[in-house]
Amino acid sequence: MDVLIVGAGLTGLSAAHRLVNHPGNRGRSTLVVEAQNRVGGNITTRSADGFLWEEGPNSFAPTPELLKLAVEVGLKDELVFADGKLPRFVYWDGRLQAIPMSPGAFWNSTLLSDRGKARLLLGAAGFVPPIVGAAISARGGEETVREFFTRHLGQEAMERLVDPFISGVYAGDPNALSASAAFRKMAAMQAAGGGLGAGAARILWAKRQAAKQAPPADPRLPKPKSGELGSFREGLQALPEAVASGLGDRVKLGWQVEAIARDPQGVYQVAIASPDGPQQITARSIILATPAPVTAQLLEPLAPRASTALNAIPYPAVACVILAYPETAFSQSLRGFGNLIPRSLGLQTLGTIWASSLFAGRAPQGWAHLINFIGGAQNPTLIHKTEDEIAQMVHADVRRILLKQDVPPKVLSVKLWRRAIPQYTIGHGSRLATLHQELQHWPGLFACSNYEGGVALGDCVRHGWEQADAIEQFLGSRV
Repeated sequence: MDVLIVGAGLTGLSAAHRLVNHPGNRGRSTLVVEAQNRVGGNITTRSADGFLWEEGPNSFAPTPELLKLAVEVGLKDELVFADGKLPRFVYWDGRLQAIPMSPGAFWNSTLLSDRGKARLLLGAAGFVPPIVGAAISARGGEETVREFFTRHLGQEAMERLVDPFISGVYAGDPNALSASAAFRKMAAMQAAGGGLGAGAARILWAKRQAAKQAPPADPRLPKPKSGELGSFREGLQALPEAVASGLGDRVKLGWQVEAIARDPQGVYQVAIASPDGPQQITARSIILATPAPVTAQLLEPLAPRASTALNAIPYPAVACVILAYPETAFSQSLRGFGNLIPRSLGLQTLGTIWASSLFAGRAPQGWAHLINFIGGAQNPTLIHKTEDEIAQMVHADVRRILLKQDVPPKVLSVKLWRRAIPQYTIGHGSRLATLHQELQHWPGLFACSNYEGGVALGDCVRHGWEQADAIEQFLGSRV
């Protein structure tokens, strides 16, 4: 066996697809083993009573890599896109307020005060106070998300814009997340000089120059408009299932890796528990495309320092609560992506996606369903609540923000992810550096998942392809 991939989430499946199908690779013998009885990891689509909903990721930014993968596995005609012009809302001052997306909307918005707007613009223009504080100095200048954005954009923008965004993407704590790890593009803008605004302009110019030198875009790929988010007619789970279908019997479900060892010839021996009994796989190379705690357990006998580093990556619990209501119950039109809620308001729900407004066919006529997220790094007690308690907590917030009357919800699902989203906290870069330094002592052993390089689905595809190319380079050097 040339390549063993542990984990059939989107990262592992993307790596396998590229190894098997990419013209630049050599058709390496590849096997994907997955401990669960399904592929896709946290990507979970369900349907009942005319509703179709997601219990994990809800949509994706249409990156070239993800679109190419979708086309290659036969899903081009199944792609659907939400209107990028739909507004996003923040609940503030007792009402939903649209996040301004144009200069005119910015000046007319009451989401920030005039003082807050001026502070944001000054910071974006480069008028930023220096980094100060013994705590930051002790970290080598690594700022938390709160420190970074408060310094650059001001307290109001941090509280009313950045904080709810962090809750929606990471379910994270801005006092713990590392700005350089969680917001790499923002850090790059700062490094470019002249403030975030000038940095963004320089990076955009560089991208446009690079695009002029790049080969022509793949004509097979759809060309979504700016701001659009994507899915598939039958939900996101269609993508991992289509990739796995293309891989055929190269994917083994219910196969759990129990131990990894390397023999004197440098070949890996992998012990696996399968539905048919114990299996022993011999592989020249391995990709561990599993969450950090699982990877840490597998690496502990081989690379204990790497294992310790991975175990230090937090994964807070998050519940995905799907509630449906009659359309007549809402106090306003649900034309929009959804709403986020600043943590300073004390509400339990992190944010709500107006799912049936984004993609057609997600709810029966006369109904709307909402995907709500609750828990995260700032609400660790969630795991002690029952499903009914969690649903009622979310309904109370929905009633306050969106309903004109107390209509009982139709509870479609309460899915508690005990280890939901990896947190890129202070020291994350050092932990990843330790991981990769340790793996250098184990040639052919690679680790990748959404604890590195981004948590979005497009990031997972890109990272999987990068690992596949690294594997190909490794094997090619040992022919």
